[in-house]
Amino acid sequence: MYKSIVNNQYQSEIIPSEINWDLIEIKEGRFHLLLDNHSYEAVVLEANYIEKTFKIKIQQNTYQVKLKNKFDLLAEQLGFSNMNVRKVNNVKAPMPGLVLDIIVKVGDQVSEGDSVLILEAMKMENIIKAERDAIVKSISIEKGSSVDKNQVLLEYE
Repeated sequence: MYKSIVNNQYQSEIIPSEINWDLIEIKEGRFHLLLDNHSYEAVVLEANYIEKTFKIKIQQNTYQVKLKNKFDLLAEQLGFSNMNVRKVNNVKAPMPGLVLDIIVKVGDQVSEGDSVLILEAMKMENIIKAERDAIVKSISIEKGSSVDKNQVLLEYE
């Protein structure tokens, strides 16, 4: 819910259609803002257009804001807002093969992109990488063992 942009409150989400304001760009990154019969100068300090987040300075105050349009609100109502969040809890074999090497051990901290094991399939060595930052919880295969497609190889905490 929108309260006020200029009352020293941190406002994390603004829905532009719910604000009765007049906003005119004076020059790139500088705006004249008319809100509740008061005039302000707004300066955009940082802008992330993909995430719709902005760092804006109004008078002597700096605000972090996230803009939402009607499509963002509809996506939230339909439950699509959390679809980008993907937490992978295990590593599965992408194809049948033979485990040539296990690079990690239980308790190891891995970062996204780190190599965790090497799987041989169709006479090719395939390096399997971590899909997220995690700690290795368990390893359910051994070096030299054969694995089937989609078999769980190791799990993360």
